[in-house]
Order: sequence, then structure tokens, then C-alpha cells
Amino acid sequence: MTKIFHPERLDVKAFAKAGGHLAGHDTLLKYERLAQEAQGLHPDLRVDWHADAELRSDGGQGLAPWLHLRAEATLPMVCQRCLTSVDVPLWVESSFRFVADEATAEAMDDEVEEDLLAISREFDLHGLIEDELLMALPVVPRHDECPEPVPLASSDDDFEAACAEKPNPFAALASLRVDKSGS
Repeated sequence: MTKIFHPERLDVKAFAKAGGHLAGHDTLLKYERLAQEAQGLHPDLRVDWHADAELRSDGGQGLAPWLHLRAEATLPMVCQRCLTSVDVPLWVESSFRFVADEATAEAMDDEVEEDLLAISREFDLHGLIEDELLMALPVVPRHDECPEPVPLASSDDDFEAACAEKPNPFAALASLRVDKSGS
């Protein structure tokens, strides 16, 4: 009998012992925090992901569960250069070693290079996928080359007209100035 694993309640240790593989093609709407970053959501936007698990030696203490994750999506965002829509491709590929608890993960974090997570019988794989994609978002989304030329002016005609109408604040001071040559 083959055990069925669910990404919302993943028993990580059993998944790794089975050498498990899960994959999905979810709608972006399933990932609420990621969907909040998107502009112009529609049901065709997808998150494609693959998760593989294994037991691997952890340096003399036995076997540790590992999870290898790949996820990709294309997120519509606003280009911060031209302020039009830009499709931002997101791609993540990460591996995680599971340890007994949060305290162990925190204690070992400075000693090891790999990403550590606390093992759980009800691990939320979708939450991990969403976290990884959120971290892959660019700080400033923009086109490589904007479709329209970007105006590079620092002001417009209304600003220039308003500046021309204002009197020079130092003109009043000029009348107070004493002419030293005529005194």
C-alpha cells in the first residue's frame, strides 16, 4: 500500500523515508500573500512546483530528512520605471534539512550552510513555497527595456509656470542694502 502525502499536512519524516515526490500546478489565487503583490490577477496565473525528499547522513548522528524544492511563477507587477505592467518571472530552487525542533535549528544556524527547518508531522509545504517565492520577488520590479520611452524631466510645464510667477525673495532685501559708495 502506497501512502498518500498531502502538501498542506506533510509528514516530513515519512515523506523522506518513502523518498517521496510531490508536484503541483496551483492557481496563484491559492497563495494569498503572493497574490497581494500581483497587479491584474486572473485565474490563468499558475505556480508550478516540485518537491522531492530523501534521508541523508547528517554527519555521524544518523539520517536526517531533506526536502528539495523547485517552484516557478510569473507575477504581473508594475514597472517602477515606466509605471506600466511587467511580468516578473520567479524561480526558486532550494534544499532544506529538517532537525528536531526550532531551538535546534536556531542553535545550528550559524554552524551550517544549509537551510534548517523544524520537523513536523503536519508541515505546510504550500506555505514554504509561498515564502520562497516572496523572497524571490525583486525589490524594484522593472522591464529590462521599457516599451515606451520614459520621460526623464524633473518637472512639467505647470511647475515651471508656477516658479516664474513667484517674485524673487531676495529682491526685497536688495532695497534694504546700503550703497556704501554713495554714503
